[in-house]
Amino acid sequence: MTGPHRSTPIRIAALALAAISALPIAAQKQDPAPAASAGVATVPSNNGRSSAYYHYGLAQIYEDLATTQGRSDYATQAIEQYKLALSADPSSKMLQDGLAELYFKVGRIREAVQVAQDQVKQSPDDVEAHRLLGRIYFRSLGDVQNGQQSQMLTLATTEYETLVKLEPDSVENHLLLGQLYELAHNSSKAEAQFKAAQALDSGSEDSLLNLARLYSEQGDLQRVVTTLSAVPPEDRTSRMELALGGTYDQLHKPKEAAAAYQRAIDDDPDNLDARRGLASALLTDGQLDAAQDQLKQIVAAEPQDAQSYIRLSEVQRRKGSYDQALTTIKKAEALVPDSLELNYNEALIYDSLGRYSDAEQVLKTALAGPAKYDPNATDGDKTNRGLFLERLGNLYREQGRTADAAAVYEQMVQLGGDLRERGYSDEVDTYRDVHDYAKALQVAQAAATALPKDSDIQTLYAGQLLDTGKVDEAFAIANKQLTGKKEDRGVYLTIAQMYFRLKKYPEAIAAIEKAEVFSQKPDDKIYPLFLRGSIADKQNNIDEAEKDLKALLAIDPNNAAALNSLGYMYADRGVKLTEATAMLKKAVELDPQNYAYLDSLGWAYFKSGQYAMAETELQQAVDRNPNDPTLHDHLGQAMERNGKLKLAVAQWERAQTEYARSLPADIEQDDVTKLHKRLDTARVKLAKNSRETRLTP
Repeated sequence: MTGPHRSTPIRIAALALAAISALPIAAQKQDPAPAASAGVATVPSNNGRSSAYYHYGLAQIYEDLATTQGRSDYATQAIEQYKLALSADPSSKMLQDGLAELYFKVGRIREAVQVAQDQVKQSPDDVEAHRLLGRIYFRSLGDVQNGQQSQMLTLATTEYETLVKLEPDSVENHLLLGQLYELAHNSSKAEAQFKAAQALDSGSEDSLLNLARLYSEQGDLQRVVTTLSAVPPEDRTSRMELALGGTYDQLHKPKEAAAAYQRAIDDDPDNLDARRGLASALLTDGQLDAAQDQLKQIVAAEPQDAQSYIRLSEVQRRKGSYDQALTTIKKAEALVPDSLELNYNEALIYDSLGRYSDAEQVLKTALAGPAKYDPNATDGDKTNRGLFLERLGNLYREQGRTADAAAVYEQMVQLGGDLRERGYSDEVDTYRDVHDYAKALQVAQAAATALPKDSDIQTLYAGQLLDTGKVDEAFAIANKQLTGKKEDRGVYLTIAQMYFRLKKYPEAIAAIEKAEVFSQKPDDKIYPLFLRGSIADKQNNIDEAEKDLKALLAIDPNNAAALNSLGYMYADRGVKLTEATAMLKKAVELDPQNYAYLDSLGWAYFKSGQYAMAETELQQAVDRNPNDPTLHDHLGQAMERNGKLKLAVAQWERAQTEYARSLPADIEQDDVTKLHKRLDTARVKLAKNSRETRLTP
């Protein structure tokens, strides 16, 4: 036997409709009912309010049928029944509001507005009519053209201002009014409404998140943290923790960001957005193993998440697992073959593997396709193309293809904007790499002629003049860029660099102090601190250098240049070698292609007595820049300790050649003197070994 029959909602509605339709209605002759509001047909009433209730019941049933079955004919029937009900009881707020709401539900917005407006005229305190109008105007903001948005915003704001007066205890009304004020760029009024909502419900997630978003848009990130952190951790929702984590990300505080994302996951283990945030924060903090674990969990839960595959490949590349990274990024490529981020990371992996032709092909394909040249491209598209051009130019520089690199950087110049300056700067650096200072000066001069009002380009030119001995002319051009405005910050920092290269350290410090007047934001303090630390290092004031570089790392814990500078300072002096090695490993993880960081790490291994590891890192550094004498000197010392004296001599001879081609400002004479002694001693030893070999019976 089957169980008892259970009627579906549609079946129940149909039965109810039949039952109501069968009810007897007293056929009494009455005067016609007063006319209903605009848009409502006048239908004679049979029995006053009882007739209104009857038609209202039918309207409700037809409305339910229209909703469950999606049939427009039922919606039409519901509207007609509302009109009949209003004919019987035209003063009913409930019927008028119900009809307006139904018009809204079925998409007849104009009629909904007309009915609600008529009702507001009759009953100015009708909350439901004001609420419907507010909803319609609010939702319409995204649908109307730009010219109408201001008008619609005003209408919506007026309705919610009325609702806040009629229902002062409604959290939702305060929140929506605050959002409207925010859209109108009235931050103070928006904040007042969000705080009013919070006062009504201190634990309101929406009021706190709206306040946090408002402060974030104002650039007051610390206030976002203060607002969200005021809620005890045990009372925060996963959405609050997500917002807190994102704010810490912007503040360059990856540890705090990771902790917030972890709490969001603890609250909601299936929240993949929180897990993605955690993986990103861990990656930024250099916690590669932990980041890898999170990313593996994400792709296991969502195998179509190409972005997480790309991130996972980045972790594997930074860990030195290049083949594994390539396998992972190929999985992402199957999902998003045209992703520029994927192409960029794939090129980096090939570069790390030494597969330069493959890296070149990936970059060229992207430049001919998704990142192709378009004179009408958006700024974002131009930036993407610039990144690929710069990466290709760097690849050519690593291979010693100077002309090819310069040609690519010239394409960056054609993109204009900030890319123009970077293109010129990269081209100048390309010629400096190979000690072609005359060509570097020529490019800088051409740039300065083409862009006479660009202070960055003018100071670039000044720097090249300085290095070719035209000191007075260089400082005259640099000082000419000073205007007494905040843009002077960059000019003073360039002047400080110029004095630094001349080893005029007091003058460099004075220029830094002038730049610091315009350095109000935390990020603005980073480079002045770096320069101060570098100057202190050159003056052999290790305590002062350490203080400045650690202050920098407190602002940006993942500043690879600062990690490298502090780590190398320790290593070169043979102090705090464990700490130095850890910092330099992190710098290399952050920028595995940087020859200077590879050299520093190799030198830390050398100072620690790990000569085989030192030679491996130093050889990679030399492979990426064969024109730096210090790299050859360091590699030679590692080879000597590994019993490869003949190879060491070859490296020292190359270092000697490169020193002879270098600028005086790039040379520490003490290093050159020590190199000559090492080379002379090694040559004597090789000659002695050769004689002993010949005399052996």
